[in-house]
Amino acid sequence: MAKQYGFYVEADKCVECHACAVACKAVNNVELGVHWRRVHTVWGGQFPKVTCDSISFSCMHCGSPACAAVCPTGAVKKRAEDGIVTVDQTKCIGCHACAIACPFGVPQYGKNGAMQKCNLCLDRLTADQEPACAWTCPAGAIHAGTLEDLTKLAQQKTAKQLVGSTQPSVFISK
Repeated sequence: MAKQYGFYVEADKCVECHACAVACKAVNNVELGVHWRRVHTVWGGQFPKVTCDSISFSCMHCGSPACAAVCPTGAVKKRAEDGIVTVDQTKCIGCHACAIACPFGVPQYGKNGAMQKCNLCLDRLTADQEPACAWTCPAGAIHAGTLEDLTKLAQQKTAKQLVGSTQPSVFISK
């Protein structure tokens, strides 16, 4: 594989405005009720030292995607040239095997019954533009790029790459 693309999310910058989720839906014509990018509130600590962080996340474009490994039709594939995990909805039979396999709950299903998810705004990347979520984030909390570039950025911010058997291509800092 030539490159591996992914995301870097700075949780401490997220203001929970959901602009990333709205931009994702608008740019990709995602139907109502389906969410390719979501903002979650994560509570931690114990009273009186309670913490609250917002984290925007989408497909992790894993190095070893469980969704692709279990897809019986080959509809879910990892692109060799950039590591982006894509879905060919014309091949998807809606069996939900990918949803069961994905440890992050990423696969979504619309009215047509086929799986859909973030494709890192491939059309925008091809045009040398940022994915919609990163482009529109008013706080600059979302970054997209190659793992090589994201690693350098993460080292400056003391961010950590998510770990797991699927090798998620995501860094998070707090």
